[in-house]
Amino acid sequence: MKYILCMVILLFGINYHCYSQVGIGTTSPDPSSILDIESNNGGLLIPRLSSTQIASIPNPANGLLVYNTDLNIFQFNYGSTVTPNWLRTSRKLSVKCSNTDTTTDVNNNAAINAPIMGSLNWNDDISIYNVDTVNNTITINQTGRYRITVNVSLITTVNGARFTPEMWLEINGTQRGTFGSTGYIRINNNHEESSLHITEVFNLNSGDIVSVAIVRTANAGVVTLRTVGSSNIYIEKI
Repeated sequence: MKYILCMVILLFGINYHCYSQVGIGTTSPDPSSILDIESNNGGLLIPRLSSTQIASIPNPANGLLVYNTDLNIFQFNYGSTVTPNWLRTSRKLSVKCSNTDTTTDVNNNAAINAPIMGSLNWNDDISIYNVDTVNNTITINQTGRYRITVNVSLITTVNGARFTPEMWLEINGTQRGTFGSTGYIRINNNHEESSLHITEVFNLNSGDIVSVAIVRTANAGVVTLRTVGSSNIYIEKI
């Protein structure tokens, strides 16, 4: 009889704790929490996994949180168990390139890729961004939403006609988004310098290739990038 009574009390106790708050470091967990942890000299250490290990988690729950030891950032599954999307909760990963070319004529009748990727300033994640500094393209290797900012500084040393190069972003060779246009530039009354600017946000797919097209829209005449580092492209996964 005593044995049965003890078992009943134990079962009630287990049931009670299963439906009440759990406190670690405190005897009074907050009533709005399931788990309340307090400490004056330590923190919470969640599972630490490599990118490969994270990708191998079977059927990860929506909201599952891990720490990526390859990238040194927190990630949680923003997608479904079938199609997980590991969103970063800390710093946004970006890439930035700037020009070294100051001789290529960007005022051509046929559009060319603007030579603004000669120098890689940084690449936070080479698994996401593949930079081709020769062909001035950046390949995106992870599906997601990206902010792209382009700044191009122009100059001409040719007297005479008015020049007005125009640029736009291309995804896989196709124009996307807005156009960047400028007033005329020429060697007259300090009009020989100008600039073009674009900021756009796109949903991109893995394998998409980003480039910046620039073309002549008015008179012929040599227009180049102004100085080394004066033109750049910045892409950030958001």
